[in-house]
Amino acid sequence: MRRLVTPLIAVLVIIGMCTLPAQAASRLIATFSLSGNTGTFLVNNPGTTAVSGWSIVFELPSGVTASNPQNATIRQNGTKVTLTPAFYINTVQAGKNTEPYSPKVTLSSAVQPTNCLINGANCDGTGGDPPAKPPVSATYDVSGTSAKFIVANNSTTALNGWSIVFDLPAGVTASNASNGSLTQSGRTVTLTPVHYNTTVNAGATTEPYSPSFTVSTANAEPTSCRINDVNCDGTPDAPPGAPGNLRSPVRTTKTVSLAWDAATQGSLPIVGYEIYNGTALAASVTETSGTVSGLTPNTEYTFTVKAKDRKGTLSAASAPVKVTTRNPADDTQAPTVPSGLRSTAKSSSSVTLAWTASTDNSGVANYDVFVGPTLATTVTGTTAVVSGLSPSTEYPFTVKARDLYDNVSAASAEVKVTTSDIVETGYARVGYFVQWGIYGRQYFVRNLDTTGAAAKLTHINYAFANIDPRNLTCLQGVTKGTTSDPQDPSQGDGAGDAEADYGRPFSSAQSVDGVADTGWEKLQGNFNQLKKLKAKYPNLKVLISLGGWTYSKYFSDVAATDASRKKFAASCIDTYIKGNLPDYNGKGGPGTAAGIFDGIDLDWEWPGAEGHAGNHISPNDKANNTLLIAEFRRQLDALTTTTGKRYQLTAFTPADPAKIAAGWDLPEVAKSLDIFNIQGYDFHGAGSDNSWEPNRTGHQGNLYLDADSPYNPDFSVEKAVNVYLQAGVNPRKLTIGLAYYGRGWQQVTDGGKNGEWQDAHGAAPGQFQEEAGTRGYSNLLAMVPGCTIRHDEVAVATYCYTGNNGQWWSFDDAWSIGKKTAWLKSKGLLGAMIWEMSGDPGVLTTALDAGLR
Repeated sequence: MRRLVTPLIAVLVIIGMCTLPAQAASRLIATFSLSGNTGTFLVNNPGTTAVSGWSIVFELPSGVTASNPQNATIRQNGTKVTLTPAFYINTVQAGKNTEPYSPKVTLSSAVQPTNCLINGANCDGTGGDPPAKPPVSATYDVSGTSAKFIVANNSTTALNGWSIVFDLPAGVTASNASNGSLTQSGRTVTLTPVHYNTTVNAGATTEPYSPSFTVSTANAEPTSCRINDVNCDGTPDAPPGAPGNLRSPVRTTKTVSLAWDAATQGSLPIVGYEIYNGTALAASVTETSGTVSGLTPNTEYTFTVKAKDRKGTLSAASAPVKVTTRNPADDTQAPTVPSGLRSTAKSSSSVTLAWTASTDNSGVANYDVFVGPTLATTVTGTTAVVSGLSPSTEYPFTVKARDLYDNVSAASAEVKVTTSDIVETGYARVGYFVQWGIYGRQYFVRNLDTTGAAAKLTHINYAFANIDPRNLTCLQGVTKGTTSDPQDPSQGDGAGDAEADYGRPFSSAQSVDGVADTGWEKLQGNFNQLKKLKAKYPNLKVLISLGGWTYSKYFSDVAATDASRKKFAASCIDTYIKGNLPDYNGKGGPGTAAGIFDGIDLDWEWPGAEGHAGNHISPNDKANNTLLIAEFRRQLDALTTTTGKRYQLTAFTPADPAKIAAGWDLPEVAKSLDIFNIQGYDFHGAGSDNSWEPNRTGHQGNLYLDADSPYNPDFSVEKAVNVYLQAGVNPRKLTIGLAYYGRGWQQVTDGGKNGEWQDAHGAAPGQFQEEAGTRGYSNLLAMVPGCTIRHDEVAVATYCYTGNNGQWWSFDDAWSIGKKTAWLKSKGLLGAMIWEMSGDPGVLTTALDAGLR
């Protein structure tokens, strides 16, 4: 069934046989004939130029239906029928007609249609000419769950490039695009063409290759539609209607509460309302009520309200309402204290409260709900939902009653409520997927599925996004290699890999769903594969990880000021959460990555402490890190108000107590972060350039301190986690890192301890030439022959040794993972984090999953 998203200019009327008057060049004539119950519409073009893009709208008597269309599609709404031609008769040449393919319909009764219009003009040619067509229009066609958009170019020049942004009703999703690609964020869907219909010639349409897709609810219709940022039907933008019935249900000496009826939608969905006190903006709200505070007692005010759409267009003002605040001298008695404050529900980001009503001689106006000393919300009833909270965090709530004269009661008894975990039941399993794994490692997003890992993980962190060194924004859309010197201070400047992210086409053997990229999609690469993986595992969360060892150089700069923090957070959210990827060789574009990422993982290595060579460090990093994380949380929560989806915020955090002290105000940061992914590895190792600790072996991820360790101070998972717990961080915000790779040394002496804590002579040969001393778990087992696996029962650490003067490697295996998962469960921690997934053939994540059940 086909319909236009809003009433289109092109309408078609069907009538009986008639005499034709002189015609304008763009005028069509539609003649209806009836044979039994079959009606035929013969469409003629008596003009001198071809006419493309036509439709017929006609009326039938009540109870009569039209069905079984031929050479067309039809849609009936009550007595009104809309007929749209098949693509092969969409253009009627000058002096020609639609025979032998004229549209036919079957009528339930043999009747003549009435009120027939073709392209908005009378079907018999009488009356005025059709209205001018818009240069570009898009017609929506839906039948059951199958939908498509037909794009028409009504201008005299070719249309090069287009996209459609439309909104679906709440709960409806779009998927399975053909002849195009789509992304959905909340209710908003962005549809982009493939290469063969990106250009629409003058007077042509996208038929028969119009982009199609599936909607989750049969016959679901968009609530708004834009093509190239103009309305799909070509009409000018219509602002929202003015809110109606503005009234004041409650007034006090200092506040006025207002309510109104919802405004009607214009071209775009309404996202909020603005309340005006006279000509001054007094408040902005998302609901159809609000309170203006800070007013002067015993004073008359005039209020109006305007609706605001997604583009920021305001409606006309509502009818004004005049309200006089009360005189405080008329009542000085406070209400009774609210009692019975309790929590009736909670989630990872909100708490629902209820209490017993207060009483007052003049009447209770409202209740102020506090989180600690901070006013969270004001309500008129005896229940409230406090949102914007952090998971696994305890909050103290109190309530005060306020009467009509702003006399305020004492606070209720305090109730403390801890929000739910970010993982509501069970344990988190956070796996890092590395951008570059598709090259030498030949590890694709598909491998997450085929190894069984995707079904066992709760989160995937995509590593890494970089920081633009000049603009101090999230950097995307470039491909620049780094130098081969890992210690080069400029190694990460301006580097990135848009090719891997969204530019590289994958074969069917490399694709999650077995469908190869054509090479022309706007979104390819890892991002498109993550999108496919999420479609298969809808509960899986994917986060973009910012920074990492090489890309942390400019974190100190972006965190330095309020302005730079706001700019950086906004750019990252725009690029990854909203999905507005920059153009890269024809890939990317507005909204192309929308819906892929469920949040942001911050990987600053390390605030206030040394990290990669050349990293910028400031004595203010610790305070600024806290502010940066809070800014990300604020902006993500602000986006939630428009999309209805909560976005996660996590961080990779250090194991070294000195680095924690230098850069992390743990109690403050915990107010904003959902997960602390604590580094549980790289305690010891030899660098690829034989820096770091080339002369002595050591466990890289031991659970407990080892008394035999010659290193002082030394590290362990337990020691690291205790710093967080002692700072008061809820254990259900903490994961411990597991190493799906090994750190290795060569020419290691036995020392009577099978090489443990013994002399060495540099990093062992690595999996890759530039990564000496490092091998993925599966590569290590396969490529280091004779490496006998041993378990340090005291430290809880796995290692292998090839014999005296041989190689010694430290890593996690199923045994150590089992020990560590048992320990983290005993501590009530949230779960485990993995660096990184390409090392696992499937056995390690299986062991992790078994240990966390």
